[in-house]
Amino acid sequence: MSLPPCPHCQSEYVYEDQSLLICPECGHEWNPNEVEEEVSAKDFNGTPLVAGDKITLAKDLKVKGSSLVLKIGTKAVIRHVKDAKDHQLDCKVDGAGEMMLTAQFVKKA
Repeated sequence: MSLPPCPHCQSEYVYEDQSLLICPECGHEWNPNEVEEEVSAKDFNGTPLVAGDKITLAKDLKVKGSSLVLKIGTKAVIRHVKDAKDHQLDCKVDGAGEMMLTAQFVKKA
């Protein structure tokens, strides 16, 4: 029996625990019988973004509380899309680690 990939990180290493499916990579647990509402965000070109998409920064961004500046073209992978006023994307950014980004400052790679 093949199990569906994780809806948050697209990992194929999902396992079943009673009625739930669990992703060991991101820790997401879900019931496959319940329909999950997809939250989406759009990049600066209007392209819809979902978890697992690879993105690049469309402008230089200063990291709040740090002297670090993320340069235009820096690559990242979306881990989770949140329904928030700002900082909709939970990402893993190359060279900077985990952080939240605003969808309007990125473009889909």
